[in-house]
Amino acid sequence: MSRSNLITEEGAVRLRNELADLWKNKRPEVTKAITAAAAEGDRSENAEYIYRKKQLREMDRRIRYLQKRTAEMQVIEHLPNDQSKVFFGAWVELEDDNGQSIVHRLVGSDEFDFKPEYISIDSPLARALLKKQIDDELTVSLPIGKKTFYIQAIWYKNK
Repeated sequence: MSRSNLITEEGAVRLRNELADLWKNKRPEVTKAITAAAAEGDRSENAEYIYRKKQLREMDRRIRYLQKRTAEMQVIEHLPNDQSKVFFGAWVELEDDNGQSIVHRLVGSDEFDFKPEYISIDSPLARALLKKQIDDELTVSLPIGKKTFYIQAIWYKNK
């Protein structure tokens, strides 16, 4: 399944800042270290040179990825007209069958790892939550099996 290009304003800023930092700050440091390590002689047995080359490859891979994603991303800057339902960017408080509450925010696939309560809009739980409203019940197939949740609250700004 392909990932959506949706992203929150905060997520877009974070990705752009990471790209700028990698390109303008970290990459020049690594290339300078490679030059210094290469000047030390035999490159085939030079651990510093080998390590820095590997670091540069990984960094360049991340830069290419970020350049592609930032060009494709669709920043969602506005709130939905109907804020009584779950849409992208919503905070949702759920209660399971055991009465335990959990809060999630539906965010883009590039930002769900930013905070523990963030879940990707492409996840099964987020897909099941879309367009639901308070007091709705939903059953979701999770890696641990099927689980039922009840929507307790929906909001779009940090509390």
